[in-house]
Amino acid sequence: MMKNILCLACLLFSGSTLAQLALDQQPPIVSLTDKAGGRVDGASWSSAELKGKVHILMYVDPDEVKLNAHVEDALAAESFPGDLVTSVGVINMAASWKPNFAIDLILKRKQKKFPDTIYVRDMQRAFVSGWDLRDHSYHIVVLDREGRLIFEAAGELSATQIGQLIAVIWDRIKD
Repeated sequence: MMKNILCLACLLFSGSTLAQLALDQQPPIVSLTDKAGGRVDGASWSSAELKGKVHILMYVDPDEVKLNAHVEDALAAESFPGDLVTSVGVINMAASWKPNFAIDLILKRKQKKFPDTIYVRDMQRAFVSGWDLRDHSYHIVVLDREGRLIFEAAGELSATQIGQLIAVIWDRIKD
């Protein structure tokens, strides 16, 4: 009996450890289709698409959307070349009490402010379980052109973290 409990504990621990992001490693593929989510227009989406450019992925609880507005503004002010850097806003729909139609209105405003951003809905917290991103928060992940993790931070970013974020992006697009 004790041996079975230990085996189960090891399996549970190893599974949660595998889901965590590691610098210079590609995260596991997360696919959002049908009821699990996808692009705002209803099309399927997969994190396998996060290659070829530096991707800034923002995993956002709609209730925390303003938490890192200063980061979004700082990134926009950098005017990164669009052929080298792009952003993806993944909305953690399961984390919010807001109705979907209200979130859609917010997304339309965001789309106007950031027309080159891809917006994706995560209806079932796939990134929380698949990448161990923080639920009910604002999580920023940056992947290089090969899809490897080069920056990750959750919660409200400090001025120092914003500087690090911007520096790592410029460093990777100069390669």
